[in-house]
Amino acid sequence: MARRLAEIAEFVHARLVGDGSVAVTGIASVQSAAPGDLVFVESESKLDSALQSRASAVVAGSFAVGKTYSKPLLISDQPRLVFARAAHLICQKPARNPGVHPSAVVHDSAKLGSDVTVDERAVISEGVQIGGGTWIGAGSVIGAGVSIGENCDLYPNVTVYPGARLANRVIVHAGAVLGSDGFGYVRDPKTGRYEKFPQVGRLEIEDDVEIGANATIDRGALVVTRIGRGTKIDNLVHVGHNVQIGTDVVIAAQTGLSGSAVIEDNVVIGGQVGIADHVRIEDGAILGAQCGVPSRKIIRGKGIVFWGTPARPIRAYLKELAILARLAKKE
Repeated sequence: MARRLAEIAEFVHARLVGDGSVAVTGIASVQSAAPGDLVFVESESKLDSALQSRASAVVAGSFAVGKTYSKPLLISDQPRLVFARAAHLICQKPARNPGVHPSAVVHDSAKLGSDVTVDERAVISEGVQIGGGTWIGAGSVIGAGVSIGENCDLYPNVTVYPGARLANRVIVHAGAVLGSDGFGYVRDPKTGRYEKFPQVGRLEIEDDVEIGANATIDRGALVVTRIGRGTKIDNLVHVGHNVQIGTDVVIAAQTGLSGSAVIEDNVVIGGQVGIADHVRIEDGAILGAQCGVPSRKIIRGKGIVFWGTPARPIRAYLKELAILARLAKKE
């Protein structure tokens, strides 16, 4: 959708330098830009490349203030953030035709809000409630008693187990499984056999959460698994039963969270991190890739990066590596 640059500047609250009537029709990297595209740079050293590209306009940092340029600019202290917000305005969602595809199966007791789209071969079970503007992708299965809020996007082949609750504007990518049984068993010492511990809790996902492809989130055993507002979960992440995740948490791919872990607000978790049961990660901590956190450990330190197994502050981790390197040289 074509947007005037002045309209974009107003929408993203950026300073406009140059011709605001320029039409922007897409976004791109500097290397792949074509006429009509908007690009961004975060450093002054890359600004010349952006200006020499085929892009029609550039988002740049405050380093670009006070000069004249060959292309119009949007200037902000946060150019990447402004670019992301501009993309929401320029790149509209693909148009969908609300309604239920003839091959979909929708139970008579299900309640669908206005402008809901249910694609081919999807199954909507008994007692399901779906809010207005939500899309259920092809082949998805929505279990009995599930509640899905407004303007959610469930991509193809998503499975939502019975009783789960999804709030508004939740995005769930293809193949994700929400609300499955947790991995809970009790061993009989006499026979050595394992018996399943009851998994009768529920799963609650708050507003503006995004869940990546093939991620799996277990419901609570006896209570609730909760994913807080604005949290972003990458592909192939597993969240165990009873886990509590706060608001605006970011979890990268292939991370595993064991049962009853607590992740407080604004935590950042890198790829392939392993978090054991009953761990608490306190507000704002950052776990680097492939960290390991043992059972019942508490990680605290807002803005502090932790690394290694067991996870410790990165300064301590690097110091240990340096000592080991010196010892190896002595041998």
